[in-house]
Amino acid sequence: MRIFVFFHKILHTKDGKSRCSLMMLLSMCFFAFSVIMLLMLWMFQAVFLGSFYKAIKTKNITSCANSIEINIDNPEINSLIEYTATKNDMCIILCKSDGTGGFVKMYTANSGSAYSVKSLNGVDLIDFYIRTKENEGALIDIVTHSQLVDNNISDLPEFKGVKIDNKPEDSESIVYSRLFTNEDHTEYMLIVDAAITPSSSIEQTLRYQLHIVTLIFVIVALVMTWIFSRIIAQPLENMNKTAKELAEGNYDVVFNGTGYKEVEQLSDTMNYATNELSQVDQMRKDLIANVSHDLRTPLTLITGYGEVMRDIPGENTAENIQIIIDEATRLSSLVSDLIDISKIEAGTMKLEASTFCITKTIEAMFGRYNKLKEQDGYSFTFEHDQDVYVYADELKISQVIYNLVNNAVNYSGDSKAIKVRQICDDNRVRIEVIDSGPGIPQDKLKNIWDRYYKVDKSHKSAKIGTGLGLSIVKTVLKLHKANYGVFSKLGKGTTFWFELIRTNKDGEPWK
Repeated sequence: MRIFVFFHKILHTKDGKSRCSLMMLLSMCFFAFSVIMLLMLWMFQAVFLGSFYKAIKTKNITSCANSIEINIDNPEINSLIEYTATKNDMCIILCKSDGTGGFVKMYTANSGSAYSVKSLNGVDLIDFYIRTKENEGALIDIVTHSQLVDNNISDLPEFKGVKIDNKPEDSESIVYSRLFTNEDHTEYMLIVDAAITPSSSIEQTLRYQLHIVTLIFVIVALVMTWIFSRIIAQPLENMNKTAKELAEGNYDVVFNGTGYKEVEQLSDTMNYATNELSQVDQMRKDLIANVSHDLRTPLTLITGYGEVMRDIPGENTAENIQIIIDEATRLSSLVSDLIDISKIEAGTMKLEASTFCITKTIEAMFGRYNKLKEQDGYSFTFEHDQDVYVYADELKISQVIYNLVNNAVNYSGDSKAIKVRQICDDNRVRIEVIDSGPGIPQDKLKNIWDRYYKVDKSHKSAKIGTGLGLSIVKTVLKLHKANYGVFSKLGKGTTFWFELIRTNKDGEPWK
C-alpha cells in the first residue's frame, strides 16, 4: 500500500494533477509489462526448473509402473519391462513373494543409468517391502547415489589424488516401489529407479540463454515502447495544441486526428463542437448588437421626450408622457427577458404550479393589445368553445403565450392578423398561435428554438416585445414536460403550438 502511495506522490502534484505526459505513462506501462514478463520467464526457466523436472519424471515413473502392473500376467512381461526401462532410461526390478515373508527377484532391466538399485540384496528388498507396506503400498523417494552405493569414487585407487568437482553424490535418483497382487493373489513388489539428469548444466545453459534473451527483450521493449507511445500519444498531443488555439477564440481551427478509431471519433466530435461554438459565438455577438440597439432606442426616446417636455412650454402633454411610459415598459420587458435567459443558463428557473383557467388567462391577455388594434390595425382572434383548466405555473404559461403572440405580431406580415386557437383532445388541451406572415424555411425550423438564433440576420426592432422569447418558451415548456412544436409554409404563415394536460377546477385529472 505504501508503494502505491509513494508512486502516486511522485506522479501527481499536491493538487492532484498528473506530472507525467501520456507518452511517459505509456512508456512506464510498457516497461513495467516487460519487467514482469522477464521475471516470470526467469522464475519458470531457472528457479522452478528442477521442481518441474522432478514432477514430470515422477509422473512418468508412476505411469510406467501402472503399465507393468496391468500386464503382470502377460507372458511377455519381461519384454515389456526391458522395453520400458530402455525407452525411459530406468532400472526396473520385479520381485515376487517367496511365501515366507521374503521376496526374490523375478526380472531386472537396467538401461545403463549411472545410479541404480540393481545390486539390492534380500535384506534391502525386505527393507523396501516394509517401508512400502507402511506407506499404504506405494513409496516414492528422492535419494542420492550415496544412499544406494556404499563406496565413494574418490576412495578408488585409480582416483587417488585426483580432485573431482562433480561427484556422483551430487546427482539424485527417484526410487519408486509398489506392492500389488495378480489374479492368483500372488504378491509382487515393483521397484523403479530413474536417475534425475543433472540439471546444473541445463540450468547454466538456460541462464546463459536467458541473459541473451533478456538483453534482446529489453532493447526491443524500449524501441517498441517508444514507437507505440509515439503512435498513441502524438495524435492526442496535436489535438491538444489545436484545442488550445480553440480556447483562445480561434474558431477556424480544424482537428485532424488520425492514427486509430478513437482519435478519429474525438477529432470529429471536436470539429462538431468547434462549428457549434463558432455559431453560438456569432449568435452571441448578434444578440449583443441587437440588444444594444433595442436598449438604445427606448432610452433615446425617453431622454428626447423628457428634454422636450423640460425645455419647451406646452409639451408636457399626456401623449408625450404615454410615449415615455410605453418605452419604459418596453425597456422593462427587455430587461425581464434578459433576466429570464440568465436564469435559464444558470438552471435556476423553477415552477410554482397551481390550477387555473387557461382560457380566461388568454382572454385577459388580449386586453394588452388594444393599442395595437387601435393605432396599427392589428386583429386578434381567440377561437375556443369552453373554459379549460390546467395544473401549471400560471405566470410562466402566460409568459409563453405572450411571447408567442408577440412573435406572431412581429412576423404577421401585411395582413396583421393573429389567431389563437384552443383545441381540446381527450385529456389534453392544445394552444396554437397562428400568424399570416411570410413563413419560415423548413431548414430553419429546427433552429428557431435555439438560444441567440435569428432567422433574419439583419436586425429589425420588434414591433412589440423583445424578440428574445422563443428560447424562454422552449425552456418553460420543457420544465412543464409539455409537447410543443412549429410548422410553417412559405407565404402561408407559421403556427406555434404546445399541449398541457387538462384538469378540473379542483386540479384533479380530467375524465
